[in-house]
Amino acid sequence: MPFRRSFDCLWCGRPYSTRDQDALEGWAQLCPDCVGRADENPFIRFRLHAALHERATGAPPTEVRRETNAATEGPPTEGSEMVAYYEARAAEYDDWYLRRGRYERGPVHDVAWAAELDEAGRWLDALPIGGQIVELAAGTGWWSPLLAVKGELSLYDAASAPLELARERLLAHRLRAHLHIRDAWAEPDRQVDALFCGFWLSHVPRSRLASFFELARHWLRPGGLFAFIDSRFDPQSSAVDHAPQADQETMHRRLDDGREFTIPKVYYQPAELEAGLLAAGFANVTVATTARFFLLGEARAG
Repeated sequence: MPFRRSFDCLWCGRPYSTRDQDALEGWAQLCPDCVGRADENPFIRFRLHAALHERATGAPPTEVRRETNAATEGPPTEGSEMVAYYEARAAEYDDWYLRRGRYERGPVHDVAWAAELDEAGRWLDALPIGGQIVELAAGTGWWSPLLAVKGELSLYDAASAPLELARERLLAHRLRAHLHIRDAWAEPDRQVDALFCGFWLSHVPRSRLASFFELARHWLRPGGLFAFIDSRFDPQSSAVDHAPQADQETMHRRLDDGREFTIPKVYYQPAELEAGLLAAGFANVTVATTARFFLLGEARAG
């Protein structure tokens, strides 16, 4: 990356100006506070190592082009309890994907889960996604490396803690993306080629589903692809101490440390989502399912 005298810090997003051309902060595009976190943060160490090379040679090494950038938007305005829940849950969120701890359901159910999760990943990978891509409510970035190899990816989430884990996941894959703290309900600031949501629609209340589909369409250029993966109702999908109900609108969630939250959780039917997408002006709408656990949806902006 080129030297910049003034920049927004790649880690925290804070504006900063250096004093001279030799300032390492300007080559790393990290503020002094974040530079001081290098011992505890692998991204910052990676960025400083690259910056030292760039300052010495005047040119960035090839791998630096794949680094992960960060910026911040305004604070989230919707669903403050859900944002607080995902901030608190970030460190244990991937246990759900990996069927660890309270999410272990025995070999029969866990093998089925892993097979269907892999099926969902293959489905997403096969979609014709490219160009500028936005991932809303990206969480810990489970799907983000798959998307980042397909185009220019921007990750948005209202909670900062899971987004930092998404940053580490991308860094581990040597992939580039733009990470922003931004509420999924914020109005689009541009139109893009593809929009993806992983396990977000089930947090949209039925009373607001039409509004979200309208917002999703506004994100997309004509013909742009909207894709999503979400939850089907299955008693074995959630933690052992959760009690999901097929007709619920909210769910009581408990964390490993005992803290409890109530958040929106809706188990939509494929026909319900297809009808909503068509009503919002989408075309070529398909919402399929895996055998037990997941919804797989795609639609084109009209």
